[in-house]
Amino acid sequence: MSDLMSDHPIRFLIVDDIAENILALDALLRRDGLIVDHARSASDALELMLVHDYALAFLDVHMPGTDGYELAELMRSTERTRGVPIIFVTAAERDETRRFRGYEAGAVDYIFKPIDPVVLKSKAEVFFRIGRQAKDLQRQRDEMRQLARDRDRAADRLRAHTDNSPLAFVTLDQDLTVQDWSKGSERMFGFAAADVLGRSATAGGWLDKEGAASLGAWLKPGDGAPPRQSCEMQLGHASRGTIPCEVYGSILAEGGRSSLSLQILDITDRKRAEQVRSLLVGELNHRIKNTLANVQAIARQGLRRSDSLADFEASFGGRLQALSRAHSILSDSTWASAPLDQLIDDQIRVGTLDGDRLHRRGHAVELAPDTMLRMALALHELATNAAKYGALSVPQGTVHLDWVSEGSGIRLTWRERGGPPVATPDSGGFGSDLIAAVAGGDADAVAVEWRPTGVVWTIRLSDGVKAQEGAAPVVEIAADQVPDAAAALEGRSILVVEDEPLVALDIQAELEDAGAGPVQIARTVETALKALTEASFDLALLDGNLKGQQVDAVAERLRRAQIPFCFVSGYGREHLPRGFEDVPLIPKPFAPAALRRILAELLDMRLARAAE
Repeated sequence: MSDLMSDHPIRFLIVDDIAENILALDALLRRDGLIVDHARSASDALELMLVHDYALAFLDVHMPGTDGYELAELMRSTERTRGVPIIFVTAAERDETRRFRGYEAGAVDYIFKPIDPVVLKSKAEVFFRIGRQAKDLQRQRDEMRQLARDRDRAADRLRAHTDNSPLAFVTLDQDLTVQDWSKGSERMFGFAAADVLGRSATAGGWLDKEGAASLGAWLKPGDGAPPRQSCEMQLGHASRGTIPCEVYGSILAEGGRSSLSLQILDITDRKRAEQVRSLLVGELNHRIKNTLANVQAIARQGLRRSDSLADFEASFGGRLQALSRAHSILSDSTWASAPLDQLIDDQIRVGTLDGDRLHRRGHAVELAPDTMLRMALALHELATNAAKYGALSVPQGTVHLDWVSEGSGIRLTWRERGGPPVATPDSGGFGSDLIAAVAGGDADAVAVEWRPTGVVWTIRLSDGVKAQEGAAPVVEIAADQVPDAAAALEGRSILVVEDEPLVALDIQAELEDAGAGPVQIARTVETALKALTEASFDLALLDGNLKGQQVDAVAERLRRAQIPFCFVSGYGREHLPRGFEDVPLIPKPFAPAALRRILAELLDMRLARAAE
């Protein structure tokens, strides 16, 4: 208690113009927890009262200047000092008129000189205790205010959390009437708080009868019932119907009644993901079983038609590898679809097809997974047969692979030229059957012509084919109309826009070996634009990026000048100028024969447009 009193002392004020009187009063009043301040005049007293709060003021009645009565009147006229109790100290006789004036000025009592110490102490004790109680009340009031501020801050913080939380917070009373509805509840269910507060949770379609029964059971007391419940249930949305939710409930008891605090999580996305996962697992099982069935069929048919175990091992291993690589391509595209060009490039990469002797033409198309797998086997068989018996079995032989749109699908033609003389075989092997099965077994979907100049396969794919967005226009060229690269490039002026000196020199040498000339090299955008202003060109090769410079301006100038060009770049098409998806792309590093062929085809297309 003494520590508390020292922390919050009570103050008395003695106002007297005579120092001895002040010291005498001070000596009688002194005690623990009390501070006695002294003032020798009314002005000194008023200054002290502006700084400190006093539980009692002793005012001498007779003081020069402003006397005690006048000081009391000044104290009563000021808000800060109006409530300070005043005891007048006087040596005058007990004049009723004077006493009345003192009480009128605000005095609570008088002390007459000579002062009786017992009377003084007893009266001072009353005001000391009153002051102590006032201090205690003030401290309690301050503590209550601080508690209220802390409570309000905690409530604001909790409200901010609940309003910004992805959870919905709902409070229901024992009758399932909505008592609280958070901002998260408004977002999750589409019902405004004003529309649901004070109403039954079942009234607006938010809670159905089954849900109400479940929540009502939580509110019923039971032996060993957990204070926290959870379940999954369907809750109503204002516009979307019912949505699946996870509901966590806490039982709160107050005043003999229970309420239910709910925390609700929308699990629509999770349920959808579970459904997708289930479908994917089912689809994966289906694909695995189909793949195993295909492998089984390939093995059985291969064993039936192979002349030896070594022959079977070679053919079966090659077919299995073709399927494996097609699976890898589809895995990279998440088994949605994959480009036909990528499948052809894969055959070239592993050496089944010779890229320098393959001439392909067709717009960008994507194949569905099943079609992709069948086409992988078909291309493997076509390439293997060509390497063993056909055009690719001799150095001068070539293969022309073309495809064009036909209805909702494509018509793909494989033509072999320059190989050994061809005769119709007496019987077809398993490889021919595989090629015939590529179109899914449709009648007349696959046809073969055993021409003396080379075999021609025609494959029609009616399903599982779609054109890629921004695909180049289709130009169908018959095999005997494919331009000869050397003849087409003879004497053609070509602009090569390339920032790597060695690559530029290599391209220049390849073009000059093919008879092209003059071949001019530009290593910057500015040099390229200047060259196009000062000279005319038949063709152009454009790098996708010149040491950080974009080449859009050069591509635009070439298009306006109607100069055929292609991109030669290590970048994918997504990093090339937009709006030029129809322009051919030769990826680095490139095959010289592919470079010459594409340039020859660009010239041929230009001549075809000019003739129209």
